[in-house]
Amino acid sequence: MSRPATEAQYLAQLMPPSAAATGLSRRAMLRGALGGAALLGATGLLAACGGGGGSAPAGGAASGTLTFGSNQSDGVPKKAYADMVAGFGEPGIQVVTNTIDHNTFQEQITNYLQGQPDDVFTWFAGYRMQFFAQQGLAGDISDVWQGLTGYSDALKKQSTGTDGKQYFVPLDYYPWAVYYRPSLWAEKGYTPPKTLDELVALCTKMQADGIVPIAFADKDGWPAMGTFDQLNLRINGYQFHVDLMAGKEAWDSPKVAKVFDTWKRLLPFHQPDSLGRTWQEAAQSLQQKKTGMYVLGTFVAQQFPAGPDRDDVDFFPFPEVDSAVGTGAIEAPIDGFMMSAKPKNEAAAKKFLAYLGSAKAQDIYVKSDYTVVAASDKADTSGYTKLQKKAADYVAKAQSIAQFMDRDTRPDFASTVMIPALQQFIKSPDDVAGLTKSIQSQAKTIFTS
Repeated sequence: MSRPATEAQYLAQLMPPSAAATGLSRRAMLRGALGGAALLGATGLLAACGGGGGSAPAGGAASGTLTFGSNQSDGVPKKAYADMVAGFGEPGIQVVTNTIDHNTFQEQITNYLQGQPDDVFTWFAGYRMQFFAQQGLAGDISDVWQGLTGYSDALKKQSTGTDGKQYFVPLDYYPWAVYYRPSLWAEKGYTPPKTLDELVALCTKMQADGIVPIAFADKDGWPAMGTFDQLNLRINGYQFHVDLMAGKEAWDSPKVAKVFDTWKRLLPFHQPDSLGRTWQEAAQSLQQKKTGMYVLGTFVAQQFPAGPDRDDVDFFPFPEVDSAVGTGAIEAPIDGFMMSAKPKNEAAAKKFLAYLGSAKAQDIYVKSDYTVVAASDKADTSGYTKLQKKAADYVAKAQSIAQFMDRDTRPDFASTVMIPALQQFIKSPDDVAGLTKSIQSQAKTIFTS
């Protein structure tokens, strides 16, 4: 059964309100040229080995070697990518996959694309795709899109630059929510909370039972953004959230202060020492039943071994904070692929991208990575796990869908302002007024520049 047709209506809301806003990595602007040189040292050699390039369209003749830059370094998606590449089935084309640590890839992406990038590379829809297209660092693949089927107009819009050309092929999406282990909850008699007060009561009960209520990690800088987003969507609603991300609302307003004040109320229930912990380590604590729940994406299940553990993962929407706002707004980021501006083997790159956008490729991928939902509505969902089916249904029924803070706002603001600001809040949550004043001062400079 394919994804519900109504999903297109909800995915249409994924496009942020200001197409002019740009999209680097979560922490791209925090590293310098030396870090970029380290990444280029690996990719440059692979790119130099590439076969002769051509400019044939996706359906034209293609042969030789193409390089594929991947940020999927974690075990589950890395294997899924390998399986998908193996299914390419073009005997005349050799795909050399260059896998870089996820965060390193994110942080050094600009230097990477300005140097000797791979022919095809992994990236994200929306702002961050548009930024590189506007900078002339991504290749036009509009001809590839002429042969793609199974994508709604909304998904095509997410793949389109401000010039009306396509630069991105979607692969999958995944919702953020609150994840937990049903077996532990059944043993302890816990039930999913529907309101903030119920969440606090549950956290208090978990503490009494010797369980850390909320797994938490922010060593990499981006996970805390998800918690802020969930709270802001529940307290102030979707429109305020996207307007705040676009610089149209003030960070020193009472509305934002309420988000931080509410988060402050929940912080004592979070796993301590989060700034020294990776999301994988926090997910493992959930798997080990040391923590009770985790605000993250479905990829949390990547840290659960095959078998009963992997089947013992479920989620519920982040609880209601304001009944007038409800729980209809969610986040569901889209991942996929782009082509470098000057690929060494353009014909092979476009052939490969056409394959990556096919139901065949996405069927292989989601079979191996059981934590995501295929972007193509022609993908076979009959083999979906319980978690994948629930994720697809959750997104289909959402009233509004955002992507993620560092995908919905300017990259310089996300990386140079919000990462340190949120980490400062986690360390010292008492001065909300001073924190929001500082954020607003920096936002005013960035969004008016």
